[in-house]
Amino acid sequence: MNFSLSSFASRFNWPGAIFMALLLLLWEWSARAVASPNFPGLLQVLGVLINDSAELAPQMAVTLWRAAAGFALALVVMLPLGIFIGRTPAFGRYVEPMIDLLRPLPPLAIVPVAMLFMGTGSAAKISVIFYSASFPLLIHAIDATRGTHPLLVQVGRSLGLTRVEIMRQIDLPAALPKIMAGVRVAIAVALLISVSSEMLLSTDGVGNYLMRSQEQFRIAAGLAGLIAIALVSLTINIGVRAIENHLLAWHRKSLGSAPL
Repeated sequence: MNFSLSSFASRFNWPGAIFMALLLLLWEWSARAVASPNFPGLLQVLGVLINDSAELAPQMAVTLWRAAAGFALALVVMLPLGIFIGRTPAFGRYVEPMIDLLRPLPPLAIVPVAMLFMGTGSAAKISVIFYSASFPLLIHAIDATRGTHPLLVQVGRSLGLTRVEIMRQIDLPAALPKIMAGVRVAIAVALLISVSSEMLLSTDGVGNYLMRSQEQFRIAAGLAGLIAIALVSLTINIGVRAIENHLLAWHRKSLGSAPL
C-alpha cells in the first residue's frame, strides 16, 4: 500500500492541481469582491449543485446513456470500416470523396434532418451523436491501418492468412495506438453533442437542465450543471486512460515510455 501511494504521489500532476486550486480561489474571491447576483461564487455554485443533485443525477444518466449509445454504435460500425478502407485502397477510392464531403458538416446542422426522419426522441439525438463520433474513429482507423509496416503484412501473407485475418490479427493490433487516440476524441465529441442536442430538441437530459436554468435566469444552477458535466467528463477520461494504459502496455514498453 505504501508503495502504491508513493507511486501515485510521484505520478500525480501536482503543478496542475495547484494551478486549478488557485483558479478556484480566484473565482471565489472575485465573486465576493463584485458582490453581484449575476456572478455567483464557487461556494454558492457548489451549494446549488448539492441541492439540485437529486434532479441533476437522473438527467446526467439520460445524457450519458445517449452519448454511450451513439459512441458504441459508431465504434461497432466505423472501426471495422476504417480498417477495411485502409487495407483496401480500391474501395477507399470510391468512399473517401463522400467521407471528405460529410466530415466538415457541423453535427448540429443535421439536427433538422434527424428530426424529420426520427422525431424529437432519443433516436434522433443518438443518430446525431453517432454521426459526430463516427469521423474521429473512421479517420484514425484508416490512417493507422495505412501506417502498418508492410513487412508485417508480407509475413501474414506468407503464413497464409486471409485478408480478414490480416486485418484482425495484424492491422488492428498495429493500429491500436492511433485508434485509441480516435476513441478519446470520439468520446469527448459524443458527450459534447449529447448535451448540445438536448439543448435544441429535448425535454430531459443535462442539456435541457442548462436551458431551463438559462430561461429562469438561474446562473448558479447553470454553472452547477457545467461543473457536473466537467466532473463526469474528467471521470470518464480517467477511466479511458486506464483502459488505454492496460491495452497499450506492450506499446509503451517498446517505446520506453511511462503510462499517461
